[in-house]
Amino acid sequence: MKKMKEICGAGNLQSLNGITGSMNPQRHFVELHMESFLHLGGLRTALYNYLFAKKHGGNFILRLEDTDRSRLVPGAADGIEDMLEWAGIPPDESPRRGGLFGPYEQSQRLSLYHEAVQALLESGSAYRCFCTPQRLELIKKEALRRRQTPRYDNRCRHLTSAQVQEKLAQNLPFVVRFQLPSGAHSFQDLVFGWTHHDVASVEGDPVILKGDGFPTYHLANVVDDYKMAVSHVLRGEEWLISTTKHLLLYRALGWRPPAYAHLPLLLNKDGSKLSKRQGDIFIQHFVQRGYLPDAMLDIITNCGSGFTGNQIGRTLPELIEQYNLQSVSTHSALLDLDKLPEFSRVHLSRWIEGADMRAQLVARLQTLLREKYKDATFDREYIERILVLRKGHLILLTDLLSPDYSYLWVRPSVQQEDLHRLSSEASEIGSLVVQILHKSRHDTSLELLSRELKSHLQQLKATKYSTSMQLLRLVLSGIKKGPSVAEMMLSLGVEESIIRVQKALCS
Repeated sequence: MKKMKEICGAGNLQSLNGITGSMNPQRHFVELHMESFLHLGGLRTALYNYLFAKKHGGNFILRLEDTDRSRLVPGAADGIEDMLEWAGIPPDESPRRGGLFGPYEQSQRLSLYHEAVQALLESGSAYRCFCTPQRLELIKKEALRRRQTPRYDNRCRHLTSAQVQEKLAQNLPFVVRFQLPSGAHSFQDLVFGWTHHDVASVEGDPVILKGDGFPTYHLANVVDDYKMAVSHVLRGEEWLISTTKHLLLYRALGWRPPAYAHLPLLLNKDGSKLSKRQGDIFIQHFVQRGYLPDAMLDIITNCGSGFTGNQIGRTLPELIEQYNLQSVSTHSALLDLDKLPEFSRVHLSRWIEGADMRAQLVARLQTLLREKYKDATFDREYIERILVLRKGHLILLTDLLSPDYSYLWVRPSVQQEDLHRLSSEASEIGSLVVQILHKSRHDTSLELLSRELKSHLQQLKATKYSTSMQLLRLVLSGIKKGPSVAEMMLSLGVEESIIRVQKALCS
């Protein structure tokens, strides 16, 4: 049976290892490395893998890399899975959901790694290293003093069997290292083409089993990929240089390796590296700000290759349909977050247009309003009417909680002197508008109400039409700028608009 795998890597990260997918008759695996919480680069790589798996009928599977016990971040695994679910790309199999290829925590798969290490030791492809941390630190300092790249000198590779047994008898601590063969080793990457790397010329033999009995990423990755029957690996470009080591491990274990595709990096619009120190690259930040998942998925795919064109407004089904691994280029994707508001506006408008998605927005806004205004309640029809009227103007749903829209939820306090300062015909304006609203009570539209207001208020002798609009906007909202007066009236509803006008102008 042919198997397939995708791995998504988001940088030099540890502790969360895996998103996989399966399909029949092919199996896809995706792997995500995270030391803390999901950020934009990780989301993009996870998305590319999700799209690839779903386009080919696969499952999305999450695997937890928790073998580096010193770098575990409490809550990170659940946080990442929560963010994947929020983004609409939830794993089908994971530590939380289970699945056929579990366990999905590497700390529960130690026997598989030890079995592989034993096979490598017996074949001579690996060896025990008894070098102390102090010796390794001296090697590092000496290399730096000579302005060389630090690397292990492979000293313990040359220990005889008798020497190894003697040290074991002394209960000396050790790690297990993989013996790198010399010479350049080539492989064909599905994105970058043919590449080769003489890893032994620049690196010392890597540790594959640490002193605490836990594997390093290189070994655990290879063993898990093989045991989970994976054939294609998609991951970040930063892992390209490590692929040679993984292929050498496959060869030493006598296993058939998967095919590899390395995805170009996601960078800032100026070409600089996305930095967690910026604080706003974590997905949780965008969730808290109120951005829709559709907008985030759209912008991180819009700036790169692998899709048809760069139009704004693509949904997840459209991304799946358009995704083409063969069209992914080697150029880094430049992310311009200054464009995110426009992406958000387009997708929020799309949600407002759809009845089911609009219902979700209404429910969410009702929750936010209850949190802000405590005892206040706002019915679904009222909120839905506001959303429809503001479609195309809102960037975020939470915009409606800003002071500019407080008039929708709380009646404004208006000073009479401010009104009479604008017009000496304030009472006449109020009476006229109330008549128009009564006439429009049963059937009106934004265009019709706008025409009615204009045709009647333009007939006033002492007050300009524009001044009348300023007066009414102040009466309705307490603010000097905002939506048109007609839209304010339709948003508030005829009855509420009459109450506000009568209270301010006709009393």
